[in-house]
Amino acid sequence: METSGVERRRRRRRVVLVPYPFQGHITPMLQLGSILHSKGFSILIAHTKFSSPNPSNYPHFTFLPLSDNLDGFDTSFHNLLNVMSVINSNCEAPFEEHMMQMVAEEEVCGQQVACIIYDPIMKFADAVANRLKLPSIVLRTTSAAYMHSHIVMFQLLAENLIPLPESQLHAAIPEVHPLRFKDLPLPASMEIPQVVLDFQHTTSATLDDFFSIGPFHKMAPAIPTSLLEEENICLSWLDKQAPNSVIYVSLGSLAIIDEKALTELAWGLAKSEQPFLWVVRPSLVNGSDAMESLPEDLIKTTQERGLVVKWAPQKKVLAHPAVGGFFTHCGWNSTLESICEGVPLICMPCFADQMVNARYLTYVWRVGIELENGRERTIEKAIRTMMVSEEGEVMRQRAFHMKREIERSMNEGGSSYESLNCLAVYLLSYESGIEIIGKARAGVMQKAMLGAATMILLIRSFGLGCGVGTTEILYRGIIKRLNMVHIEALIFFGALSVSVAYIGVARRFGAFEVTL
Repeated sequence: METSGVERRRRRRRVVLVPYPFQGHITPMLQLGSILHSKGFSILIAHTKFSSPNPSNYPHFTFLPLSDNLDGFDTSFHNLLNVMSVINSNCEAPFEEHMMQMVAEEEVCGQQVACIIYDPIMKFADAVANRLKLPSIVLRTTSAAYMHSHIVMFQLLAENLIPLPESQLHAAIPEVHPLRFKDLPLPASMEIPQVVLDFQHTTSATLDDFFSIGPFHKMAPAIPTSLLEEENICLSWLDKQAPNSVIYVSLGSLAIIDEKALTELAWGLAKSEQPFLWVVRPSLVNGSDAMESLPEDLIKTTQERGLVVKWAPQKKVLAHPAVGGFFTHCGWNSTLESICEGVPLICMPCFADQMVNARYLTYVWRVGIELENGRERTIEKAIRTMMVSEEGEVMRQRAFHMKREIERSMNEGGSSYESLNCLAVYLLSYESGIEIIGKARAGVMQKAMLGAATMILLIRSFGLGCGVGTTEILYRGIIKRLNMVHIEALIFFGALSVSVAYIGVARRFGAFEVTL
């Protein structure tokens, strides 16, 4: 049990969170904030006015609106690079002004800024933290596998090999199984915009040490995180279905497909003859309302065994016993939520990290089926394989085993449980230029004077093999020791247990190094 002194110190620590204002980035940031609040920290959310969560849903947080000047600006999927640039240009000055005021008022209000935790796309937050000499934490909302794939991309850039010839895109990347060049996180077939390179370099600094935490959605107190209205009617519909009989279909909050792809998916579902719950958000189809684009014959053909909604309470859906498979875009939130419920996946990746996730789900973790293409017949075959074949049942058993290992990592003594405590100690320790780093498992406390801001890199991931051993990881050519996880080139997959996120400590000064 914590002492009252520690509890009082935590209440005096404020953590400032700076999320990128899109669903897949906001969700983990709010979950992390809720976790840290449950540990006794005060939480402030610095958020753009665009796409802001409703503060009334989070009475335990303080919200700081940042002027972004996005009124009337094109914030569609196809203009995301410009959205990133505009946000970083417009939000830095107001954020710095608020942070300077907050630091100046620390003695009066009795709360000290413990650190700034920011999405790497919101790189202005790092610049402000550095100038004010405040600790900062980068929350990567993607997987370890995705981040590791950046190494290859930057090697190709350094050797002036981008754009790659079309003939090379399907080739396997040496020593990065199971990725092909076409799976890389940035388009290897075209020139890369400088704005993208800037954001990627933000979190490609030298990494030292890691400690694992997560999964956020399982560890955080229940809070609403969806920016879209959820249709709970789907839960009562699922109650009427047989166990493991329903294929749940959702391509996330941002992906866009054309009408032809929607039609192929619709008839693949229909001809599979399996019960389905399908999320068709209005903006799914480029240039039209997706619901209006659905074939009329499909509705008539499947009305007895299918339900189509605009948005669903996904975590509750995946936890429902009727759901036996998840047809997904392989966004990292969806991937984690599915595996944590023991639900295998049919993978139809669309962009960014999703191709990398799909390859690992299918060929390393073996709980997924990657679609070769988006044609009706391919989709029908994949759904039948997942839902009614022996191969699909084996994947469900494997996913269920992963679920159990994840649960063990979150229990007292598990890697995620212990590492979350390490993070709390770290956040508590920064005081007046002195950082106390706790080696929790060894019972060692070390101190060092810090001459500059500290940056920590937090990456949400999962892996099998956590528990007691110490293994080695390879990241950007640097071999480091890592407690609790077995890693193959920074990709978690072992034999004992699961940790669902990890943190790497990257320092802007080289004089002090510890292992957590």
